[in-house]
Amino acid sequence: MSDLFEASGLANSGPRPLADRLRPSTLTDVVGQDHLIGPEGTLTRMLRTRSLGSLIFWGPPGTGKTTVARLLAHETDLAFEQVSAIFTGVADLKKVFEAARARRMSGRGTLLFVDEIHRFNRAQQDGFLPVMENGTITLVGATTENPSFELNAALLSRSHVMTFHSHSLGSLGKLLARAEEEEDKPLPLTDEARAVLIRMADGDGRAALTLAEDVWRAADAGEEFDAERLQQIVQRRAPVYDKGQDGHYNLISALHKSVRGSDADAALYWFCRMLDGGEDPLYLARRLIRMAVEDIGLADPHALVQANASRDAYQMLGSPEGELALAQTVVYLATAPKSNGVYVAYKAALRAAKQHGSLLPPKHILNAPTKLMKSEGYGDGYQYDHDAPDGFSGQDYFPDAMGRQVYYDPPERGFERDLRKRLEYFAKLRKERNG
Repeated sequence: MSDLFEASGLANSGPRPLADRLRPSTLTDVVGQDHLIGPEGTLTRMLRTRSLGSLIFWGPPGTGKTTVARLLAHETDLAFEQVSAIFTGVADLKKVFEAARARRMSGRGTLLFVDEIHRFNRAQQDGFLPVMENGTITLVGATTENPSFELNAALLSRSHVMTFHSHSLGSLGKLLARAEEEEDKPLPLTDEARAVLIRMADGDGRAALTLAEDVWRAADAGEEFDAERLQQIVQRRAPVYDKGQDGHYNLISALHKSVRGSDADAALYWFCRMLDGGEDPLYLARRLIRMAVEDIGLADPHALVQANASRDAYQMLGSPEGELALAQTVVYLATAPKSNGVYVAYKAALRAAKQHGSLLPPKHILNAPTKLMKSEGYGDGYQYDHDAPDGFSGQDYFPDAMGRQVYYDPPERGFERDLRKRLEYFAKLRKERNG
């Protein structure tokens, strides 16, 4: 039925979304991916040398991945087949592969575009390898997820990863200008509202054109919308990031590194970006506690107290008042002296514990609750530190086979400056009392 419908031409007479009508017909018409399809872009050079291989297109929605794949097939005279990992099973793929083999026998290759390729499981991804290797298909997979985490190493090793960037404000502006040319009328927006609409699209070209359509539908003749009215019409605000995917990890990384870099303003910005995106404040509270022990540690022991207190305050107050306690901690941690001294010492001690196996403590620090243990020398020569001068005996507490080790090397910053003086004092006494 669908074939008859298309053959009749009725499919073309129905209403088509603006994004579909503006779909580029050549690679030079594609906006926003100059690093790939500009005069010296990666794909441009591949086409120039006729060395197009299997590709993975990685990037956010609405950046032209499907369009570029279709145009690549046209440029290389390959048959274009498109499937989606969401709706395609193994049986469907076998039919696609069989058709590609038949096409190959007649002298024509196939470009198979697989949308959301990361949704195929590992075994399904492996199913592409034989037909890629023998040239039955040229695979172009599209994914919004990091290929390093979501795709098989074998599949990645046979493909070139092409990163698609979110549209810039400038390229989204070009898309809107094309839309106005297509519709033969300007968007009924003030300059400020137009800028807001572009920000609402958040780098997604398809979203920008959909928003433009919504505006044209809502506008009466001669009417112009300001920024506030625009948000009422499209019922959309600043975009939220995907809390379970790359956006989540990118922003928490930005927050953590801003705190570590002692940039309180940048840290507050990323903290608010995550809150505005719908992040669970308690997740942020947990991450702040981690920053307090990893990046500040004993340079300011109160950092951990502050982080725990802000978590408790948030749980007591709830939203939106509790977020202020977390924001206070963000600023406190960013402005605190930094040290990873304990973090480094912990990792070094953990490595040593794994390397040296089950060494016994020296006998002088073992308890001897039985006569047998006393006869074995347990506890012999132990010096009770509180009875020693300065409350410090200077005895060795490492296993005999290891000898004395040093893991903790506090920097000359914050409270750890005092700790360093204490450790140097203890080292001096230990040397004097042990000859």
